[in-house]
Order: sequence, then structure tokens, then C-alpha cells
Amino acid sequence: MNQLNRTQLLPDRPGVPPMAQLPDPETVDPAALAQAYARGETDLICVLGPTASGKTRYAVQLAHALRGKEGVPGAKEKADAPGTPSFPAEILSADSRQVYVGMDIGTGKDLGEYGDVPYHLIDIAPAGSRFNIYQYQAAFADAWADVRRRGAVPILCGGSGLYIESATRAYRFRKENGVPPERLPQKVYYIGTLVTREERVERIDRRLQERLQEGLVEEIRTLLQTVPADDLIYYGLEYKFVTQYVLGQLSYEEMVICLGNAIHQFAKRQMTWFRGMERDGVCIHWVRP
Repeated sequence: MNQLNRTQLLPDRPGVPPMAQLPDPETVDPAALAQAYARGETDLICVLGPTASGKTRYAVQLAHALRGKEGVPGAKEKADAPGTPSFPAEILSADSRQVYVGMDIGTGKDLGEYGDVPYHLIDIAPAGSRFNIYQYQAAFADAWADVRRRGAVPILCGGSGLYIESATRAYRFRKENGVPPERLPQKVYYIGTLVTREERVERIDRRLQERLQEGLVEEIRTLLQTVPADDLIYYGLEYKFVTQYVLGQLSYEEMVICLGNAIHQFAKRQMTWFRGMERDGVCIHWVRP
């Protein structure tokens, strides 16, 4: 595998402005969250953050803490305190590409991270299809209601801002197509996973190399046997640039550089979206996972 100069993947270049000042991190108390859920003060926990910020691992740790198991620092002592409720918790994905079957390495499903925590809205559409925001909103509404019906705490986790807002803010493109607001959460507790710009850059670079080593190119070669190239390119990021490499349109080095740059730009846009939600009045509790 070609080893690139690390500066080639840094987003310090025209068109990629530096990240704005980070918010101050907070400490989220899982026991207090469990109590708030028991009192009906919240009906959904949403863990959001840019790519490579550790949000999935944090959501899994939070799920463990809500049922009194170790995970989030300080959770065990507080969750075991007399009178503290504990709940099973389940994770609902808010990732626009993890819905597709067979698109595993490129979307970072990392299903092993979930352990014994149930998850939903992953692998619900065939690769090559175009699962849209209306379908996601409806699927989320059904899964969220089902989790609550079974007495578990729903934790929405992901980095697709549009999908998150479709689930948590009754975001509707056209009145006749949207899920009625009463079928969606009304009292969401938002948690954001916070990493410094330097940490984010290093994690993205490292994760890209790991995914290539894990067989990302082979995954896309396999998908191309049944999915047209244009459809894979439509999904963007890994599926766009690796497909172009497999088709001979990019060299390996060009693919890695272009893909790394695109992922850095994507992470910056994610943070811009989330800070925009805050400007719209959404309270996000930023934590250091």
C-alpha cells in the first residue's frame, strides 16, 4: 500500500475553511437521563457528531450505563444508587448509507461495536437502490415507537444531519409526504461527540488506511458485480472514489488523496450543520467521548 505524506490529507487548503472554535465539553449523567426518561421528560436520546468522532462507541456505552452496566465514566456508581431506574436501551441509526445491505466497510457499520445492544435502521434497503428521506422518516417512526412499546430507551445515533432532523424535528419536505409530527419524538435530549480538529484529522486518516486494509476495494469490486457503477458513485465518498479507481479513472494514490480530502470536507460540513441546529435553538450537550 502506498504511504502518503500526511500533509496531503490535511484540510488546510483553498475551499476548506478552518473549523470554528469548539464548544465547551460537558459531562452527561446517565442516571439523570434514566430518571428524566422515567418521568417522561425526554422520549429520545440523540447522539450525533462528525465522522470519526466516536459517536457509535459512546452510544453503546451510554446504552450499557442506562441499564446499570459500566460504560460511560461514572455511570455504574450512579446507576446502582438506590431509587435510580435502569432501562434496556436500543440504538437507531441515523446514517444515510448504512441502510444499504452489503455496503459495510465503506459506511463504517462496525456492527461488532454494538455487542449485545440491539440496533435498528441498518441493512434495510438493497445496495443500488435510492432510499430517500421520506422512507427513512417513516422507518424511524415505526422503529422508535416499537422500541418504546417494549419499554426500552431509544438512542438515535449518527452523523447525517438531514436524517437526524427528519427524525427529531418533524422535518417535512412536503406536507402530504411527511410523517405526522405526533408520530415523532417531541422531547429529544441531544448529545454531541466532540473531538478537536487535530484529533479528527488523525482519526480520519488512520481509519481510511484501516478500511483499505480491511478490504474496502474488494467490497466495491463485489458490489460492482450487481450494482451499476453510476449507482455506487451516487453514494459518494468511499463508493465514488474507489469505484473510479476500480474503473481505472484514478490511480491508487489519486484515489486515496481525493477520498481523504472529501472525507475531511464532509466532516467539516457535518459540524457546520450541527452548529446550525444550535443557532436554530437546539440544545446539544457536547461531550468528550
